[in-house]
Amino acid sequence: MVGAIVMLALRVWVAAPMTVVSDSMEPTVMQGSIVLVHSAAPSLDGPTVGQMVVFRSPEDGKRTLKRVAGAAGQTVAIRDGALYVDGALIVEQYVDSRQIDGTFFHRVTVPAGHLFVLGDNRAISIDSRDYGFIPIADVAGTVLWPW
Repeated sequence: MVGAIVMLALRVWVAAPMTVVSDSMEPTVMQGSIVLVHSAAPSLDGPTVGQMVVFRSPEDGKRTLKRVAGAAGQTVAIRDGALYVDGALIVEQYVDSRQIDGTFFHRVTVPAGHLFVLGDNRAISIDSRDYGFIPIADVAGTVLWPW
């Protein structure tokens, strides 16, 4: 009985599995994969650049998985498929650059209390380039482990 209560408490307050229903994070996280989501409230600064986060999509309200590309106060731009944060090129081993060659997105500055998120599969991902910045308060958790 105690073991069941501990497992339930861990799932509710610490981490919970989530099935990925989109291919927007491929090849890092394949559609149908399960990720373990740390559900503790984010700090006021929020998740850091490069972390994968789960939030409710502004488009349809469904739980969505994306990667943080920019945090509050940072500038973000995409030039010829390459991500630049505060003017510095970000090396992204998890993105297939052959699929996003020629992709551009104008420079934006992330407002306080928000994040700029992108899917790893940039060619098809619907993300902050489409629906704008994500309030840190809307982040349900960070991904601890994709498998």
